[in-house]
Amino acid sequence: MSKQIQPPINGSVLEGISRVLGDTSNGLTGTEIGKFLQDVNIPDIDSTNTKWKRIFNAFVTFQNQKHLSNNILTFINKSMNPARFIGRNEQFEDTRTELNKRLSFIGLELTDKGKFRRIIESKTISEAEQKANRLKSKLEQRNTHPAIFKYCKAELLAENYFHTVFEATKSIADIIRQKTGLTEDGSELIDKAFSIKNPLIRINDLSTETKESEHKGFANLIKGIFGMFRNTTAHSPKIIWEINEDDALDILSTISMVHRKLGANG
Repeated sequence: MSKQIQPPINGSVLEGISRVLGDTSNGLTGTEIGKFLQDVNIPDIDSTNTKWKRIFNAFVTFQNQKHLSNNILTFINKSMNPARFIGRNEQFEDTRTELNKRLSFIGLELTDKGKFRRIIESKTISEAEQKANRLKSKLEQRNTHPAIFKYCKAELLAENYFHTVFEATKSIADIIRQKTGLTEDGSELIDKAFSIKNPLIRINDLSTETKESEHKGFANLIKGIFGMFRNTTAHSPKIIWEINEDDALDILSTISMVHRKLGANG
């Protein structure tokens, strides 16, 4: 953030930020609250109250007196310094996601470097949820292939793991058809595209038996993805075939690797 004076933060947003920072499970400890308030020159006026109310009352009183929010934003920067979360990345990302939902209403976003950047202000809850999307953030951390975000945009924004996996698996067949001009689907598409005798797509020069095995293995991997994920999600109700966040991340990372191979060698 620049050194210019930052306007006061809306009380509702300030309360939300305070609740996140003072959360019982992932929030700051009482000692940390006192330290950071002192570091940013915000008086700790209510040190015996619950953690989030202690933070909120300190923030509100400061704003009412100074008519700016610079020190509050600095408090967030200091408390969310990534160096503090070594070995606790999950906690950092959870807290950052929840903070960003609130910060989006004042046109700010906290990056993975613990710094602020300007964004378009959210006007609705759904906008705030989308901007602070947790699944998308975790996929970005994994350097996921852009095709995943292209094909799964709506599903990712809604954090709909079931349909995100479904759309991602369909994207593989779509890219293969684009590269080859084939119109088939499923195993027939893969067999024609990755034929050893007349490959339309190859992941190496097929000059040795080992390279042929790698090529065949890649084709079988895609068939496995279709069989386990695309066909299952296409025919099973969501309530029966449940996908949690960890499953979705692992599946999407595998599909990302497939896209990377197709892009590099197809």
